[in-house]
Amino acid sequence: MFNIIQSASVYGVDGKSISVEVDISSGLPQINIVGLPDPAVRESVERVRAALKNSGFTFPMDRITVNLAPADLRKEGTSFDLAIAAGILTASGQISAAPFEGTLLIGELSLNGSVRPVAGVLAMIEQAKRLGFKRVLLPSGNVNEAVWISDMELYALNHLNELDLLKKKQADWDHIRVVQGSDSAFDCMQSKDILNKQDEIGDYGDVIGQHQAKRAMLIAASGKHNILLSGPPGTGKTMMIRRLPGILPLLNEQEALEVTKIYSVAGKLHESSHGLITQVPFRAPHHTISSGGLIGGGSIPKPGEVTLAHRGILFLDELPEFPRQVLEVMRQPLEDKIVTISRSKAVFQFPANIMLAASLNPCPCGYFGHEYGDKRCTCSSTLISRYRSKISGPLLDRIDLQLEVPRPISLDQHLSGPSLNTAQMKSMVLQARAFQHARSSESNIKTAGELTGAALRKAILIKPEAVSLLENAFEALGISMRAYDRMLKLARTIADLEASDYVEAAHIAEAIQFRGLDKPVP
Repeated sequence: MFNIIQSASVYGVDGKSISVEVDISSGLPQINIVGLPDPAVRESVERVRAALKNSGFTFPMDRITVNLAPADLRKEGTSFDLAIAAGILTASGQISAAPFEGTLLIGELSLNGSVRPVAGVLAMIEQAKRLGFKRVLLPSGNVNEAVWISDMELYALNHLNELDLLKKKQADWDHIRVVQGSDSAFDCMQSKDILNKQDEIGDYGDVIGQHQAKRAMLIAASGKHNILLSGPPGTGKTMMIRRLPGILPLLNEQEALEVTKIYSVAGKLHESSHGLITQVPFRAPHHTISSGGLIGGGSIPKPGEVTLAHRGILFLDELPEFPRQVLEVMRQPLEDKIVTISRSKAVFQFPANIMLAASLNPCPCGYFGHEYGDKRCTCSSTLISRYRSKISGPLLDRIDLQLEVPRPISLDQHLSGPSLNTAQMKSMVLQARAFQHARSSESNIKTAGELTGAALRKAILIKPEAVSLLENAFEALGISMRAYDRMLKLARTIADLEASDYVEAAHIAEAIQFRGLDKPVP
C-alpha cells in the first residue's frame, strides 16, 4: 500500500514543505529512505522501528520505501520521524489515513515512542499556513512557540501510542488540542519580561560619571545607531554597552515572532521559558569566532551571531582582537540589513537588522594617549598602527557614533553632575521613538538610523547655518559621503530627542563631535 504524509524542514530561517511518501510492498523485509537524506534522517529507520514496537504497533515485515519529496533537495534533521512513523502505520492499515489529510506532522521519536521537540517549528508552521494547511501535529515540547501562529489547529503529542486513538472522525483529536495565544497574553508577557530582565541587565545609575558616554548611549538607542567606544581599561565601556538593552523598547508582536523564529531555527529557543522572545536580543560573541560563526554557514547554512542579534544588539568587545577577515564580513550586513550566503544549488538569506555596539582600547597595552601615574604606553608606533589597521575605513564608516571614554582627571569630577538612570533614559528613548514614528507613519521606517535615500532627505528639515557647518566638517575631516549621511541621521536623532522638526546647527555640532575616530591618528 501507498500513502503520503506531509512534514516540513528548515532552509535558512524559512520552512520548507516536505512530502513523506511511503510504499509497502511484498519482498524481503527492508526499509530504504531516498530523497537526499543526511545521516540523521537515514538513522530515523531504527528510531521509528523501535518506537513503533514499544508503542504497541507492528513494524511491517515487508519491503518499505520512504521518499522525501522534492527529491533533489537535501534533507537534514530529525523532524521527519513522526511523519515516517505515521506513513508506515497508515500504509500498513494499522490506523486510518483520513485524519492526516491537510495536516502537517513534525517531531522526533525516541526509542520508547516519546515524541521529542525539534528546532525550527515556528518557521515550519508559518510556511504550512501559507500553503493552506489547517492542522499541525507536533511535539508537546514545541507548543509554547507554536501557539503564537494564529488560525492553525494545533495538536500536541507526548507519545506515539496516542495515534492509536485516531479513527476516522476529527473529534478523536480533541483530547490533544492546544489553546492558541492572544494579544492580551502577549501584553502580559511583555510586562513580565520588563520585571524579569531589569535586574539581569543592570542600571545606568550604577555608572558614575561618564555623562557624555551616557548621552551617546541615549542617542544610539533612540535612533538605532551603531556605536563604538574607545578608551583605556576600566573606564566603563563594556559596562555601559551591556546596559543598552535596558533602555530599548521591547519588541512588538510581529518583531517578537520574527526573532523567535530565528532562535527556533538555531535550536536556542529553550532560553525563553514562555516560547516567545519579547526582549531585544543581545549577542556578545568571543573574539575567536570564525566568519561562518558570525554571519552563518554550513552545507545547509544556519544563522550566525549577526542573525541571532536581529532586531537587537551585536556587541563586539575588544574589536581589534577579532581577525580582520572576520570583521570585514560585517560590511554588507550593516549596510543591507541582510546576510546572503550562496551555495551551489541555492541562495540563503538571513535577516540582520542589527545595532552594532563595539569597544576597543587605543593600543594593545591600552594606555596610548591616556597615560597617568605608572600606567605608561609601552607600544611602538608600528604595533599601534598594526593594531588599529584591523578596523578598516569602510567598516568604521558604518559606525555612526565613535566616542572616546577617558579616565576622569579626578574623583570629584567623576562624581559631579546629575547621573541618568535606566528608567529616565528609557523614557527619553520612548519619547524620541514616538516622535520618529509620527514623522514616518506612512512608511515602515521606525528610527532615524534606518533612513536612506529619499526617505532621509524628506525627514531632514535642516536650517541653512546647519548645512554650512556640516559642509565645513565634510571638508575639514575628509569624510566619505556615507559618513556624511550618517552624520545627518545622527543629527536627526538628536533633534528627535528634543522633539524638534528642524535639524539645527547645535544638532549638527553634537553629531560631529561623536565622529571622533574620523580624525587623523596622531
